[in-house]
Amino acid sequence: MPKPVVPEPARRRRRPTKNGVVLSEDLIVRTALRMLREHGSAGLTVRRLGIALGADPSTLYRYFAGIDDLTLAIGDMLIGRAMAGWRRTGDWRADLRELGLLIHAAYLEHPQAAVLTASRISGKSHEIAADEAILGLLRGAGFPDREAVRVYHAFIDTTLAFAALDAASLALPEEARRADEEIWQATYARLPADTHPNIAAVAPLLIADMNDSAYPATLDMLLDSAASRLDAVSVRS
Repeated sequence: MPKPVVPEPARRRRRPTKNGVVLSEDLIVRTALRMLREHGSAGLTVRRLGIALGADPSTLYRYFAGIDDLTLAIGDMLIGRAMAGWRRTGDWRADLRELGLLIHAAYLEHPQAAVLTASRISGKSHEIAADEAILGLLRGAGFPDREAVRVYHAFIDTTLAFAALDAASLALPEEARRADEEIWQATYARLPADTHPNIAAVAPLLIADMNDSAYPATLDMLLDSAASRLDAVSVRS
């Protein structure tokens, strides 16, 4: 059974670890991010994390209930990094687009962490702040509450789904990722027009486009649809 998490002020170490650092939630999460980047999800264990921090592994349970709780904190940190680079302009569509791109980019900076966390709901501070900001943009733009929730749901799920998809590709071994990318040129570009007329007609475009993320284009389509729904609401009003 997981040990109860001690409040932050009561659990902060007064003495540095063997590595000369004072433990904190932030330090543990940043160290876990580094371990995921270097060793993948299989390399993130309480024992290995303790070694990396120069602390007894059991000490980590004073900060997190377990690896799953730490995983949620990692996801929340990624969202926090996206929010730190975001500024409102007053244009709901531009602001929402920028936030989506920042969230997507923050996850792709740590693909192994993104694969673990993009599908999770943490209920932690940065996630809550992002949700509050998104809903505030939509309600402030004039979306009725039901519409605001529908657009929010589509926006955040699309953003995180693409983060997971694109991160999974980046997390592949280099050889496998390169082989996947070369299939468009090696296979699709050589399909004959008499058997595959549609693929043959657009093959150069597929080669140029398919190895890039579709998230920006999908995001624009989503926002186009949201703007149309807002216009329809305004007309009925």
